[in-house]
Amino acid sequence: MSLFKRGDVWWSYFYQDGVRHQQSTGTSNRRQAEIIAAKLKEEVNQRRFQIVQTDPQMTFEELAARFTASGSVHKHHLYHLKFLLPFFGGTPVLRLTKSLADEFRHARRAHNPQIKDATVNRDLSVIRHILYWAMDEQLIPANPLARLKMARERRTRRQVLSVAEEQLLLSAATGHLYTMIIAALDTGMRRGEITSQRWEDIDFDRKLLFVTHSKTPEGESREIPLTARLHDLLLENRKAKGLVVSYKGKPVRIIKRTWKTALKNAQIRHVRFHDLRHTFNTRLMEAQVLQEIRMALMGHSPGSKVHATYTHIELPVKRDAIRKLEQWKIHQETELALRQEDEQQNKEKTDARTETDRSESEPAQVAGGPQTVEEEVARGGGPGTSRKAQGRDRRSGRRTEGQAQAASKVRRGQEDLRNHLEP
Repeated sequence: MSLFKRGDVWWSYFYQDGVRHQQSTGTSNRRQAEIIAAKLKEEVNQRRFQIVQTDPQMTFEELAARFTASGSVHKHHLYHLKFLLPFFGGTPVLRLTKSLADEFRHARRAHNPQIKDATVNRDLSVIRHILYWAMDEQLIPANPLARLKMARERRTRRQVLSVAEEQLLLSAATGHLYTMIIAALDTGMRRGEITSQRWEDIDFDRKLLFVTHSKTPEGESREIPLTARLHDLLLENRKAKGLVVSYKGKPVRIIKRTWKTALKNAQIRHVRFHDLRHTFNTRLMEAQVLQEIRMALMGHSPGSKVHATYTHIELPVKRDAIRKLEQWKIHQETELALRQEDEQQNKEKTDARTETDRSESEPAQVAGGPQTVEEEVARGGGPGTSRKAQGRDRRSGRRTEGQAQAASKVRRGQEDLRNHLEP
């Protein structure tokens, strides 16, 4: 160890594994400078052998403050810390145990009985992430919650929008929300991807959309072929540059109120905007598009599949997938239109039959003339008997008509069968 004086302050320098370490002791007293220099050399030696000196009094609140100030924090970390700090804030980091994590789970459930296991799992995953960060920063020797077991999460049914609900929703949506709904249904893009999409990243000549910004690295700049509906909509509102979706010239970030209003006006069940992405994936699956192609279109991570790094879905295959989606949509809309037409015809027939029965019953009542209540009772009827009799007559008439139609169909079928069998 060597000391030298620079001005009035002593400096320490020494070599460790051939590397020169030099630092000011911050004092003009040589004896204090020697003590400080010894501590500096000891700290460097401990870092060399990864020996961590932990502050036994450091609480989780202090650790969370360091983590937040480090720049490694994300929005979801801050959200879950709102629930973690009231429970774990004053607890020393070295006293965090798995039993304490179980107590936190019970406390969360007692405060909100409707809370799901998946939500508490996300809370505990954040505290475990912070402890791993503290290990990397050599603030603690080990993660006390490293082997913490999470509760098994129950699978929930994902909402999928039907074609009829889509038509009602689009009829109730206006402005930027209308564009966002069609983009989500025809591309499977996330809400943040749609609101961040720029006109510069749309190739109208090739009918291609390149995702401007994505939540995942796999989804960044992925190419999605445009459907005819989305291509025409974007071409109609085409601009040279800027955001595709905006409101009064400003970026759109929150659509909660607009979405809720559209659902209410459409009079359909409650669905999330993210469910439109599930709808896109489900429709591709029903159109018999392979899973790898769906993942490439939606920007999903390939996970740990073998050779996933070398797998690349070519553009013609993506175009074929979008073509299948459009054909599936046309088929579903045709079936829906036929169904609605049949329902309308049946309703008109029922209304016409009811009107005919009513017109036939009214002249009979006029010809019979007015009757007193005593005369009606004497004839075996009462105040409501005529309506019941009319109802029986109508049902009998419909039954007879139905039987006659069925008999004629049977006769025609028998004649066709005989004609077919005769040489």
